[in-house]
Amino acid sequence: MKHGRYPLIVTFLVPPLLLYVVFVVSPYLQAFQISTTDWLGYSAESNSVGLANFKALWHDDYVWNALKNNAILLALVPVFTIAFGLFFATMLSMGGRRGRAGVTGVRGGAFYRTVYFFPQVLSVVIIAALWKEAYHPTSGLINGILGTVGVSGPAWLGDPGTAFWAVLAVMVWSSVGFYVVLFGAAMSAIPKEIYEAVLLDGASRWATLRRITIPLLWDTVQVAWIYLAVAALDGFILVQLMTNGGPNFSSDVIGVRMYDTAFGSETKFGYASAIGVVMFFLTLSVAVLALRVSRRERIELS
Repeated sequence: MKHGRYPLIVTFLVPPLLLYVVFVVSPYLQAFQISTTDWLGYSAESNSVGLANFKALWHDDYVWNALKNNAILLALVPVFTIAFGLFFATMLSMGGRRGRAGVTGVRGGAFYRTVYFFPQVLSVVIIAALWKEAYHPTSGLINGILGTVGVSGPAWLGDPGTAFWAVLAVMVWSSVGFYVVLFGAAMSAIPKEIYEAVLLDGASRWATLRRITIPLLWDTVQVAWIYLAVAALDGFILVQLMTNGGPNFSSDVIGVRMYDTAFGSETKFGYASAIGVVMFFLTLSVAVLALRVSRRERIELS
């Protein structure tokens, strides 16, 4: 502090900024450069091809199929995850008896929150392995339960008609618990007097959720929506481990398509980098669009 405030600030800011530039910004810039070459990834030779890789992407049916699946994930995963998260959080926070004591949560709410949050402490790899076994057509838990009621379950991950939806269900299941806890924490900050006043007016739980809870939690819901949208545009780990984009590319997503292009039999790093650049701009556009669409007047408690 002898030399003033700014030397101290520079001393503490420059090292982390340099690390960020070297390990985050630099790889992004390299990906942009590699996307304009025909580099195969394992040789020192690469030739500039301009925008040829991006032109090839436009006519690549496999890429368009993967983007279609990502679009479905983008449309459904945030909706179902947030809906289930709000529903369970509402039940835990004010799903108990509504009487003279006001609005109370269900008994054992802390235990239920722990159960819902449990998937978050598991590695995604473990989740994929567990559900892959649960979906097994002969020895899996799901078909075993269906068999007890006389229903013959399909080959969930081996059938092009069910593989994608089976993975989508796992994505929602693995994410809901986190948002139950997140929304529950946000709801606990809302004064109980508001809910008690609504209770006196005779409002139903659905009306309370729609007209009171969601508007007061809108900032939290907005953040959840953006995070889930970005996750839906990825979806790489679960898809790669559970189906690897199959069968017959029915569950393929753009992350798996990029990985297979870079590390598959053809090892087209330049083409894979072009896919990565498209993903970068697509993710950025979705995040900005979600922020603008979900923008609304903030409600503050006084």
